[in-house]
Amino acid sequence: AVSMATWGSVDSAGNTIRYQCNEEEATGTVIGNLAKDMSLSLPHSSRTNFRMMRQFNDSFIRVRESDGQLSVGERMDRERMCRHTPQCLVTFDVVNFSKERYRLIHVEVEVKDINDNSPEFPSAESVVEISENAAVGSHIPLDPAVDADVGSNYIQSYQISVNSHFTIDVLQRADGVKYAELVLMKELDRETQTSLSLDLMATDGGNPARSASTKITVRVMDFNDNSPVFDQNSFSVSLPEDAPVGSVILDLNAVDADEGPNGEVIYGFGKQVSQQIRDLFHVDTKLGRLTLRSPVDFENKRTYELDVQATDLGPNPTPSVCKIVIHVSDVNDNAPGISITPMTSITTGTAHISEAAEKDSLVALVTTSDRDSGVNSQVHCTLYGHEHFKLRQAYEDSYMIVTAAPLDRERISEYNLTVMAEDFGSPPLRKITQYTIRISDENDNAPHFTKPVYEVSVAENNAPGAYLATVEATDADLAHNGKITYRLVDSLIMGSPVNTFVSLNSVSGSIYALRSFNYEVMRQLDVHVQASDGGSPQLQSTAVIRLKIVDQNDNEPSIIEPPLYKGSADVFLPKDAPAGYLVTRIKATDADEGLNAQLSYKITEGGLLGFSVDKDTGKVHVSRQLTYDLTDNVKVVVSVSDNGSPSLTSTAIIHFNFIEGTVPSVPSSDQDGGDYLFEWDTSVAVIIVLAGSCSLLLLAIILITTICSRRRKETREGYDDREEAPKKAESVESARVDTLIAGHMGKAFEPHPYPEQPPVATSNGYSTLPGYGKEAVRPITIWKGNSFTTISARDPHISGKDSGKGDSDFNDSDSDISGDVHKKDSPPTNALWACTSECKVLGHSDRCWSPSATRPNTSIASGSNLSTFSKTASLPRDSRREHYYPSHVPKGNGLQSVYEKVQHQEFDYILVGPPTPARIQETDEISIPEYTNS
Repeated sequence: AVSMATWGSVDSAGNTIRYQCNEEEATGTVIGNLAKDMSLSLPHSSRTNFRMMRQFNDSFIRVRESDGQLSVGERMDRERMCRHTPQCLVTFDVVNFSKERYRLIHVEVEVKDINDNSPEFPSAESVVEISENAAVGSHIPLDPAVDADVGSNYIQSYQISVNSHFTIDVLQRADGVKYAELVLMKELDRETQTSLSLDLMATDGGNPARSASTKITVRVMDFNDNSPVFDQNSFSVSLPEDAPVGSVILDLNAVDADEGPNGEVIYGFGKQVSQQIRDLFHVDTKLGRLTLRSPVDFENKRTYELDVQATDLGPNPTPSVCKIVIHVSDVNDNAPGISITPMTSITTGTAHISEAAEKDSLVALVTTSDRDSGVNSQVHCTLYGHEHFKLRQAYEDSYMIVTAAPLDRERISEYNLTVMAEDFGSPPLRKITQYTIRISDENDNAPHFTKPVYEVSVAENNAPGAYLATVEATDADLAHNGKITYRLVDSLIMGSPVNTFVSLNSVSGSIYALRSFNYEVMRQLDVHVQASDGGSPQLQSTAVIRLKIVDQNDNEPSIIEPPLYKGSADVFLPKDAPAGYLVTRIKATDADEGLNAQLSYKITEGGLLGFSVDKDTGKVHVSRQLTYDLTDNVKVVVSVSDNGSPSLTSTAIIHFNFIEGTVPSVPSSDQDGGDYLFEWDTSVAVIIVLAGSCSLLLLAIILITTICSRRRKETREGYDDREEAPKKAESVESARVDTLIAGHMGKAFEPHPYPEQPPVATSNGYSTLPGYGKEAVRPITIWKGNSFTTISARDPHISGKDSGKGDSDFNDSDSDISGDVHKKDSPPTNALWACTSECKVLGHSDRCWSPSATRPNTSIASGSNLSTFSKTASLPRDSRREHYYPSHVPKGNGLQSVYEKVQHQEFDYILVGPPTPARIQETDEISIPEYTNS
């Protein structure tokens, strides 16, 4: 190989570099190195720094992509590649990639000739005729030898063997072919010598030189006085390459002065004219007219030189020779050729480029060619199809298709362009090629949800695993760039991870419930879902799934007033209450909402006993004048139903107990005012009160005596009752705490106004009301230390008898539930102590407390309170689940002071309350936070 000769800048788009290489070099022979020869810095991070743009002759040279080393791809035969062209070039383009942008390098490799071909003569022997009277100096053309090599390797000289008559003269034709002519040096004499034998040798200029020889026989012809004479000895004519067959090229004319046959002239090609010329041209033997026999091609051969000889018909004629040079002129008969080499694809007619390509990025190289010459070979190239691409000229016959604007595959994924090459001939010829540019995808689009917020409704109490909704995101990218996966965004809901509430299918986007939802606990749940594609870098987007829990009618109405105990409550009213008198009010709540919480009240049993209930307000009125006695107990069943579907109902049994009392002037406690006004005589009221008081006192004495006599017989039963209560307390479910607590800001019974002091006589824990003896033995709730303890009222450790020491029951040995006598220096003085005349009559000290004189009852809702004993104190109880909540009692201001004293002084407080202690409710002085069912 021959090293680089020169290179120089062509324009801003690239450079031209030239190399030389001998023909017939072995495959892999290194021609040059572009990086080294052009002093290019190569990035080490890229394996591809150079790329050959394949063109017409793309197999002869190879380019190594790492450093641009050029080597022989296949053996190059210059004679086959370029025939007799003086200069043989292999041209191609190489793209050099750099950090900033690309560089286009135009490479020209000149294939140098080597002397690999010897001269050859058309034949090994040839015959030449010459008249014996030929003048000294006469020239006789000989057939030229041929040599496929060019330049110095072509034929340089001819030699002739030594003889006494001839020498040679070496000449060169217009097409560059060298040939020899015999030159007569001495007159011939046919009578002396009829023929001569000569050897002609042709030698090229190679090193070492190659040669060839032929044998020439010269025949001496008898004398013929005159030879034909041409008007001119030589002609040079121009022949357009598109001349039709039969066109007249030249009319030759030769004249012979002789007469008869000796003067009749015929025409023909000289003996040295090759068969190729004889196939292209024709000479009329009689007229001497030279015509075109076959089409000529300027691009194949541009010049022809031939000899036409004229000969008379006499004996031993001496021909005359006329030399004719025919120059083939070019016409625009070849349309331009187009070769498009893409940067990123070898698919015919298709190029690929990334949508992330910057402006002026190289897409493909367009190379044009035209076999014509001059202006007919000058080509102009134009690109049609879309304004996103344009053509930029790289070299004289090379163009680059570059981007003219940013690309977006999602908007236009494929461009069909038209490349037109047109020469400057007259008329111009053009070549049109369709070319496709496909845009390759980049991850430039994040997943897109169909909507940012999905609102989904789900009915509460759903089954775990229930299908909720499906989110859908789309990605305009392709393949992995558009493959979407879904996941839940980490978050906490009510302190728990979101993936404990719902699950998400990462492929389909379907969302399923992992638990059963409760509208009363949670009404709305926001779940954030993230969609990610598979591109690099990964792109994401998020959407919100708003789960709205739909309320179902799954909660029964809960009756909170009056407080119920085992589904029933006692209500006291004057036995002479008139019609329209407001006895009490049934209050109920429903944890549901809407229609599911719209309540209606109805008396289902005992509707004819003289009572009615308002359907909407729950107020219970006396419907007619009552005629019951004090000993009568009237039972009415009231149902509370919601408006759900299906409707849920709760019932309560109301026991009406009749007492002697004064009916207030306004019998109804409705704030809107009653329709009935009653006027009582003052003397009658006083008599009723006194009579009632005496009756109650008498009943209380009788009751106490009866209880004391029974206590001895039921001692064992009392022990059983005392042991049973703690067992029940341990089996309580703590999950219903919040449902049992609600606000109650009034007295235990406030359905209607009673006199300031109810006509009830009470003793230390024993009621003197009529009918008390019919009831079962009530349990007693004791506040001991920091908790409640429930025991039987008939426990032999509890006695209604005073110790006689003048103290309260807390210092009485009979009242000590533990069996030990606790002596205290001073009894506690706080709001828990209230004195009544009944206490004093029964012999108790002035520090005593009186519990509620009502029938023991509780409710599932909070409707009772703990207060000073001028008010009624009761403990609520859930009629469905008997729960104990001694450790969850909130301490208000009033209760806090009592609680602190108990902690420091360890007094035992005995509360006579409901059979099963429940959570203490707030009073007017105690504020307890309200809880809802969760």
